[in-house]
Amino acid sequence: MKGDVVLTATDLTRHYHVDRGTFRTPAVLKALDGATFTLMKGRTLAVVGESGCGKSTLARLVTMIEKPTSGMLHIGGTDVTAADKATLMNLHKTVQIVFQDPYGSLNPRQKIGHALEEPLLVNTPMGKKERREAALNIINLVGLRPEHYERYPHMFSGGQRQRIAVARALMLNPHIVVLDEPVSALDVSIQAQILNLIARLQEQFDLAYLFISHDLSVVKHIADEVMVMYLGKPVESGSRDTLFAQPHHPYTRALLSATPVADPFRIKERIVLHGELPSPIAPPSGCTFHPRCPSMTDICREKAPETREIDGCRVACYHPKTY
Repeated sequence: MKGDVVLTATDLTRHYHVDRGTFRTPAVLKALDGATFTLMKGRTLAVVGESGCGKSTLARLVTMIEKPTSGMLHIGGTDVTAADKATLMNLHKTVQIVFQDPYGSLNPRQKIGHALEEPLLVNTPMGKKERREAALNIINLVGLRPEHYERYPHMFSGGQRQRIAVARALMLNPHIVVLDEPVSALDVSIQAQILNLIARLQEQFDLAYLFISHDLSVVKHIADEVMVMYLGKPVESGSRDTLFAQPHHPYTRALLSATPVADPFRIKERIVLHGELPSPIAPPSGCTFHPRCPSMTDICREKAPETREIDGCRVACYHPKTY
């Protein structure tokens, strides 16, 4: 049923030990440092932020490519962190991913038809004829033609390759699809086609999407909820309409102010952040955003803010903007 929770993450973290040489202790890189969110059937949660904020790490945890360092991750009511190998194998069928680079995610020596059939060959008892019929059906579903079954990846355009990547992700009838920057490598004219395809497939199959992007104009088009991340932590989350209309966190407001708007008569507030994103190996004390925040005070340096609800959004900030 649309709106049912299919995934729940609570204080999810992923830390890596980084070797710093023979005579130095390894450093801890906090790629993801406490993400809490839910994902619902038939809806899209967009995760946004600068490069290095933990978006792709979050995608690897949700798709079970990596295990979380701590926290809880429930998919379909099953605790992923405590699941055995057989349970994880079954869960893998319910969560699929579409990568940013459609060509890099396809085997250049494998025909498209065989690439689409491979998940069925590995995970189902279907025979050769059934697998071929399923592949042809999905090829038609994503807007390609039957003759494309026998072609190789290099024979397709970028938009067609991404259609193939989407088709492959749907072969096992998943409940959750992670879309990791699915249109950022495509021309603007093709982006709209792929986004419309993704939206149509979600409506048809009641899919839950985790949509990872740095392009807020794309996010505004496709998302239902938005989670803004900074240095491995969510700083603001809420419904798309509320967050775009009334952003509370200074980082969210800065991101939105940098998004182009096709309205020459609209006056925009431009917020320029000074400095670079700090290293996740040595994050700042207190609120990790405080070195770049125009509203910073002493308490921001001393203690990390707790997440609280403001106007329907969850915000981690001592000095949120109110409306």
